[in-house]
Amino acid sequence: MVLQKQLKKIKELYTDSLRDLGSTSKAVGWKTAECQRLRFEKLAMVIHKENGGREITVNDYGCGYGAMLKYFIEERHMPIAAYNGYDISPEMLAAARQELDKFQGIVNLVESSSIKSHADYSFISGTYNVRFDAPKEEWEHFIRTKLQEMFFFSKEGFAFNLLTSYVDYEEPHLYYGNPCFWFDYCKRNFSKQVALLHDYPLWEWTMIVRK
Repeated sequence: MVLQKQLKKIKELYTDSLRDLGSTSKAVGWKTAECQRLRFEKLAMVIHKENGGREITVNDYGCGYGAMLKYFIEERHMPIAAYNGYDISPEMLAAARQELDKFQGIVNLVESSSIKSHADYSFISGTYNVRFDAPKEEWEHFIRTKLQEMFFFSKEGFAFNLLTSYVDYEEPHLYYGNPCFWFDYCKRNFSKQVALLHDYPLWEWTMIVRK
């Protein structure tokens, strides 16, 4: 019940942000569009270089207004065969439908807190940063559950990011992940091919896991 309360708060937070700020990076918690693109760039590193231009399918958990798909197609020119965007805010999904209208042939948007579709790759960007007053142990259990879900539904790999615990100050309503802990967890539970990216100018890190 406690976790459901947090998810309800998160849903309301981003719904209110969308109403106040529109379909922008700030509405989903990023200071600038450049920072948002840098995060997408790091997450995309999970895609095998030897993919050779083959079309891929994608799960985007916590998709917001669909900015990741626009980045993949318009800036990286990736051949996407199918995009499954998941969010718990119906207002965010409505914004995504509008933003991604020209890609509607490949877009499937789902109001859910669980991934339900198999895809080549799955991505999570910023979805676990806000925990409000959820106990740290409970929030980490939730994250582990979602990572297991991502692993099951990803054919070739998945990537996610978290705020880093290597900071001088922590906001009480946010979750800061210890990168060493999460690297060890992914290495022990998912794959031998795990990479931790913690060398870019944001107070966070990215984990990529290839099967």
